Order: sequence, then structure tokens, then C-alpha cells
Amino acid sequence: MTTTARGPGIPGHRSPGRYVWWLVVSQRGRVAAGASYGSLWMVGLMLPPYVLSRAIDEGLVPGRMPVLIGWVAVLLGVGVANAWLAVMRHRTMTRIRMDATFRTVRILVAHTLRLGAALPHKVTAGEVVTIGIGDVAVISQTLTMTGPGVGAVLAYGVVAVLLLSVSPLLAGVVLLGVPLLAVLVGPLLGRLQGAESRYRERQSGLAARLTDLVGGLRVLNGLGGKEVFADRYRRDSRALRSEGYRVGSVTSWVQALGVGLPTLFLAAVTWLAARMAAQGAITVGELVAVYGYAAALVVPVSFFIEGGYDLTRGLVAARRVVRFLRLEPDAADGPGGGAGDAPEAAAALRDPASGVEVVPGLLTALAAARPAESAAVVDRLGRFADSAATWGAVRLDEIALSQVRDRIVVADNEAELFAGTLREVVGGRRDRTEEAIDRAVRTALAEDIVRGLPDGLDSAVEAQGRNLSGGQRQRLRLVRALLADPEVLLAVEPASAVDAHTEAGIAARLHRARAGRTTVVTSTSPLLLDRADRVYFLVDGRAVAVGSHRQLLDGQPGYRRLVSRGEDGDGADDGTGPAGAAEAPVTPEDAR
Repeated sequence: MTTTARGPGIPGHRSPGRYVWWLVVSQRGRVAAGASYGSLWMVGLMLPPYVLSRAIDEGLVPGRMPVLIGWVAVLLGVGVANAWLAVMRHRTMTRIRMDATFRTVRILVAHTLRLGAALPHKVTAGEVVTIGIGDVAVISQTLTMTGPGVGAVLAYGVVAVLLLSVSPLLAGVVLLGVPLLAVLVGPLLGRLQGAESRYRERQSGLAARLTDLVGGLRVLNGLGGKEVFADRYRRDSRALRSEGYRVGSVTSWVQALGVGLPTLFLAAVTWLAARMAAQGAITVGELVAVYGYAAALVVPVSFFIEGGYDLTRGLVAARRVVRFLRLEPDAADGPGGGAGDAPEAAAALRDPASGVEVVPGLLTALAAARPAESAAVVDRLGRFADSAATWGAVRLDEIALSQVRDRIVVADNEAELFAGTLREVVGGRRDRTEEAIDRAVRTALAEDIVRGLPDGLDSAVEAQGRNLSGGQRQRLRLVRALLADPEVLLAVEPASAVDAHTEAGIAARLHRARAGRTTVVTSTSPLLLDRADRVYFLVDGRAVAVGSHRQLLDGQPGYRRLVSRGEDGDGADDGTGPAGAAEAPVTPEDAR
């Protein structure tokens, strides 16, 4: 039921129709089998009226019991065969839908990984959720029409041929009546497509607002802004509800006509056939057959209408998927302008925009009154932003991205913590030895976190570390970065959410653990800065001074005011705690 191990394939995303067609041809064998079962089943629905008419005219009316029993046996055989075809059709169409679902999900996940850090800047979380939950299922449902849809056309033709043998007039009514039904429903399907598109857009926007509301609930509570966002959500929710009513109105008409028009059509054909039977133009058996044909024809006609409805909704959903697949990663996140090689040996990283040069093997610190300025330098050095940064003699954007990511790791202070065991959370993509984990945990002063959880490293961590404090989450991010053991580690505010005692221990252990390896930290904490081999003092994003912490304290009044938490420090208000320590709660575990 899933796609093959070879992968989902390359989607056709030039248009919604091409994407749906790609899903069809990607499993052409299964679709052909489903169409065959569906066609045979649909045509089989038209055979019982014919067999029944023969049983009446050749067995029941003349009183020929053996003939009647024979036709009854044939009718039973047709019913059993059709039941088996119905089961096989349903199973096959279920596999087709599941294949389409998994294929689309794999394509979306692969493209999400390709977008990488650019994803949050290009599409909202609500949009991704709506596509992944709602649109994928709608597209898969559209493929159902490949089975009964083909069979409906064949059944329509078979009934027309059978009715020609009974009455050309009745055949003409059927041949003209079914296209008329499609003409009546067609305009509604066009309206439905527009209404469905607007509804989906509003739905993704509302989902994005809900995601933001839940994700920032703690901050909103602290700022007293929860009710403001809740009011906005209620207003958008009412707008979505109104749009949903419009979609429901059109949908109800489509579904009502899908049931009502075939019934009216059946009544018209039956009335005409009854008059002809009363006039002696057709036999009683032929009257029964005509009624059976018309009744059975309700099924394919309904499938015509439902197929059009599913196709309309499927194209709306496919349009959103196609739009997502057309998103391109940022230049800094993409494969790069070239495929050059990184320096074989350790080399300096240079950022011309700020004047920062990271010397291999040293612990370098970046201090700025505005943390965003030092973080921007890290983004450029880690190739998460467009820049002219170089590694050795080569521009970073000319080096194959895989080499950059393998050797340079950016440890962001707000990096995601995924759900899993503590061991999985800090281990990343590789299995880590107990010794390596213990060493990284000690360096980040995170032993109390392991001891405080019920099952130690095998304890469950909720998504985004919701069952941990701010300081604990920050230390686990540092543990994860240390376990990656990169050649170059760029850490943004690695200890801003812990107390001064813990920060001092992290600074000392980090310096020892990364001895001889290239490390960059951004901080205005004197505890970290004092351990750095080189400190860059940034003003307005440019390095105005470089030296040791002591040298800058003696020679740079602005630097001295910044790290001593003076008025120019733009941070904490005392001389011992780290900048930003008040941004997260401090627990007794953090203070140990």
C-alpha cells in the first residue's frame, strides 16, 4: 500500500492537473487494475435487468419452469460475480488512495528538508499543517474516480446499446439525459472550486495563528497579551466559519443534485416505458428491464457528479501542494553557486561585513550591545545567510553545502528540541556512546537534568522540551552541539538562561573540551568572555576592537560598560548574572 523503496519519484508540479496525473501514472498498473475492476463491476450492474427480463418473458409468462430456473441461476451467478468484483474494486481503490497519500507525504517531507532553515520564512506553520493533514487526503480521494469513472462511461454505453434493442426512443432519452445532468451540475462545480480555494486559504491562516498562539502562550501570559491574540483568533474563526457556510451551501446543492437529478431521470424513463408497455409497444419483461436499466444507471450518473466534485476539490488541494513544491531554498541554504571543496586543513573563517576573523583552534567570542548583530555574524559564518564570508581562500557559498554542514555547526539558542528520549534528543542523527554522552553532559553541566528525570537518559522529552525549564533546554542544546563534535562550532548565547554559577562552570568546561578546536560564542557575559582566547567588540554590526577580555576592559570604555551591565549594556542589571538570564525561569536544578 505504500510507495516502493525506490522513492516516490519526481512529481510533475507545473500545474495542479499535472500533479494529479503524475499520481495516476506513478501507479499505472494498479490504476489499470482498479479501472478494470470498476468497469466490470459497473457493467455488471446493468446485466441483472436484462437477465430478469429474459426470465419473465421466456420463463414466467409462458410458464416454462426449467427456463425460469435457468435464468434465475444465471441471475444468481451474475450477482455473486459482481459482489466479488465490488470487493476487489474497493480493495484496489483503497491501495491507490493510500499510495497517493504516502507518495505525496514523502514528496512534501523531502521538500521540507530541502528548504531547511528557509521554510519558516516562506510558508507559515498553519499552511504546512493544512497541506499535510487536509489537502493530502483530498488529493488521494480524487484518484478514486479512476476506477468507477471509467466504468461509468462503459456502463452508460452498455445501457444505451441494450435500450436500442428495446426502443430507440428510450435509448435517445438516456443518451441525451445524462449529458444534460452534467450541464446542470457543471456551473456549481466551478463555484465550488472558487469557494473551496478561499476556504482553504483562510483555514491555513487560522491554523498558523493557532500555532503561534500555542507556541507563545508562556510569553503572552507574561506580557498580558493572551486575550488580544485570542480575540484575533475568534474573529478569524468567525470569518472562516462564514466561508465554510458558503462552501457548504454549494456542496449541498452539488450533493442534492447528485441524488435528486438521477432520481428524476429514473422517474422520467420509467414513466415513458410504462406508457409504452400499456400501449403494447414493449413487453412486461422489457418494462422491468427498462426500469432496472434506469435504476442501475443512477449509480454511474451519481459517480459522474461525485467524480466532478472530487476532481474540483482535488485540483484546489493540488494547487496548494504545487505552490509549496515550487518554493526554493534561500541561496545560502541551497546547493550553492558551485561545488568547490572546503579547505583540507583547519582554516580561518572571515566575515568581511563585520571584520571578524575566526582563527583556527581558538575560542573566539563576539560581544555586541544588540545580540542580533553578533547572531548575524554567526549566520554568515555558518552559511545561513547570503554573504561574502570566506573559509580559508574560498568563499563559503562556493563550497558544497554538504561539506559546510559536516564541518561547521551552528548551535542556535532557539533550536528545536524534538520529542523522544533524552538520549535521542541529544544524540542527533547518529548513535552516541555512553562515554561520549557523559562527557558532553558534564561539559554542559547537565548532570542534574539526567539525574532529575525518572529514567535518566531514557526519560521522555516532550516536543520543544515543554517538560523542561528554559535553562535545562539550553544546556541540552549545548550537549547536542558538543556531541556533534564539529571542526567549527558556532554557538549563539549558549548560557544566557542559566545562573552565574552554572555559567561559570560551563565556560570553564567548554574551554577545556574544545581546546585546539575552533569555537565561536556570542555573549556579553564576563564569565564567558574571560575564557575566550579572542574577543571581538561589535558596534552596529562591525568589529571596532579585538583582543582578550582584559585588554578590552582596559582599552575600550564602551566594552567595559557593556559587559559590566551599565546603561549601554542593554541587558541585565547586575555585574554577576548573564545577560538575558531573566528571559527564562531558573529552577533549583539549574542552580546546583
